[in-house]
Amino acid sequence: MALKLTSAEFEVVRDKERCIACFACARQCAFDTHTDNDGVVESDSRLCVGCHRCEVLCPTGALKIVQKERLIKENSNWQSSSFLAIQKQSEAGGIVLAAMGTDRPYTIYWDHLLLNAAQVTNPSIDPLREPMELRTYLGRKPVSFQDEGELSPQLRLEMPVLFSAMSYGSISLNTCRSLAWASRAAGTYWNTGEGGLPQELYAYNDRAICQVASGRFGVSPEYLEQAAALEIKIGQGAKPGIGGHLPGEKVTVEISATRMIPEGTDAISPAPHHDIYSIEDLKQLIFALKEATEYRKPVAVKIAAVHNIAAIASGAVRAGADIVCIDGIRGGTGAAPLVIRDNVGIPVELALAAVDNRLRQEGIRPQASIVVAGSIRSSADVVKAIALGADAVYIGTAALVALGCHICQKCYTGKCNWGIATQDPYLTKRLNPEVGARRLTNLLRAWKMEIKEMLGGMGINALESLRGNREQLRAVGLTEKEMEILGVKHAGEGW
Repeated sequence: MALKLTSAEFEVVRDKERCIACFACARQCAFDTHTDNDGVVESDSRLCVGCHRCEVLCPTGALKIVQKERLIKENSNWQSSSFLAIQKQSEAGGIVLAAMGTDRPYTIYWDHLLLNAAQVTNPSIDPLREPMELRTYLGRKPVSFQDEGELSPQLRLEMPVLFSAMSYGSISLNTCRSLAWASRAAGTYWNTGEGGLPQELYAYNDRAICQVASGRFGVSPEYLEQAAALEIKIGQGAKPGIGGHLPGEKVTVEISATRMIPEGTDAISPAPHHDIYSIEDLKQLIFALKEATEYRKPVAVKIAAVHNIAAIASGAVRAGADIVCIDGIRGGTGAAPLVIRDNVGIPVELALAAVDNRLRQEGIRPQASIVVAGSIRSSADVVKAIALGADAVYIGTAALVALGCHICQKCYTGKCNWGIATQDPYLTKRLNPEVGARRLTNLLRAWKMEIKEMLGGMGINALESLRGNREQLRAVGLTEKEMEILGVKHAGEGW
């Protein structure tokens, strides 16, 4: 056997005084890190992925998972991530895969933006005693209230947060159930991703945004009819410009039926839609989807945040998109080439500001709502996104963390110990969808209260008054060019 040069990323530290050899850790680990050796628990740290399930569930607290220092000499040019990638590729001869969002230390602009607060001349509002309007409608709006004609179809949200696209296949059915159930309870929507809509969840179709991706998996007249809204997926923040791949071993009987492909075959989403090579082609697909659904459902276009994002978004709106979804470089994924995830695209904050500016300059901002995604981590991020011009946000990773995900970034292995990103029947049972839905509902309820507190503190009683109001933002630690693109002043500058 050839010598492996890669070292363990984590170290399993076991307190032998506390360990009672119950073997709970061995039963819980899908990566076989812990084994039973004649009644003695042994752990191979080289197999640990850092999901922390064994540590959380150890009944005596005997385990601790510690991230190890890389065994390379300190070198500013050769960081451990580059070193490890070369070692893996020299052993396997293939593309290094990665999951979740990029962990590169790019600037997180949300953390450099501060919100305003009302003081003497603009009194604050108490959200416990005065009404606060968070209800949001997504879809094409009239340019003025004097416009005649029927209002275009809208999605009604009780707060400006939706669950992002995650396909059945990349995540378990219990995860899909959790998202669907929570969407109805919280008055929001979940996105099916490009994997189709499982028939069991047709009962929640009033809360489903159904994707039409390049692979057209699961797309049929019945599928289109089930949707509350349709979303044409052009790009994804974690892997702009490339397609998707669900390995054949994940394509079970149930997923085969949902995606309309043979069981056990790889599900390949091509990089481009083979019927879209121009804005005119995109317009034709939008038209076809609206015709097929008798103009009763809004149609969204999802694009990755790239250098010419403003022009692309403008083209999508002029092509008839009712909603434009922008996914930034920190957006999550079940599997993407590491080199793409970490080096392609731009932060969603800059993309959002550029798109909102462009649509306003062209006088077409009311013609489409803007939804942004890509590492929305808190209610503060939501409020800042609204002030930068978004109508609502998508959350993906945050939702999975609420379900138990510890961001071990090994989704592509299909061995998720938390039962989220797996199709293994033994593992999927670990996520109780009723408990999952309750946790997601609690998260949105908590964020809703925090958003009301922040709005009240600014003296604002409706989200509509904050949308695109960048005077409510101030920057700290950013360059002049960054502030120019974001359209915000520096902290200390007045009105």
